[in-house]
Amino acid sequence: MNVQGRPAETPGGLCVTPAHLKWTGRARHLILMIAYQLQCRNGHSFEGWFRDSAAFDTQSADGRLLCPTCNSKKIEKAVMAPAIAGKAREQADARAAWREVRAKMVAEAEHVGTGFPEEARKIHYGESDVRAIYGEASVDEVKSLLEEGVPVAPLPPDPDQAN
Repeated sequence: MNVQGRPAETPGGLCVTPAHLKWTGRARHLILMIAYQLQCRNGHSFEGWFRDSAAFDTQSADGRLLCPTCNSKKIEKAVMAPAIAGKAREQADARAAWREVRAKMVAEAEHVGTGFPEEARKIHYGESDVRAIYGEASVDEVKSLLEEGVPVAPLPPDPDQAN
């Protein structure tokens, strides 16, 4: 993987169309969130979800965060323990499941290469048949697609190629 989290062997990130995603209700786009473990000045711990780190900082500075236990507005990010690798068998099982999910997604989709952004738009706007596709897209291309309401998501990396 390169520093942007994209497979190093491709010029851009691999993306998939919504045929591989389970959408509920009327959701038309994917919003990525970050979870923080939070703590109030009275020691109560709770979880908070934010669009990004800046959203937490803004809401905290504006006094919009409240402890669900005592309503304190003095909220800080709590120290979080790093993830610790599980047992070898659990890791092997997780890799096998991840590998299976990725293989199914690739097998049931059409690879459109660097034409992914254009083809995803055509499908979204009804100019092309609805089908699952995957291919390469730059970060800027993905942002543009999402801003237009074209639902895309990263293709899970191959667990055997990730490290």
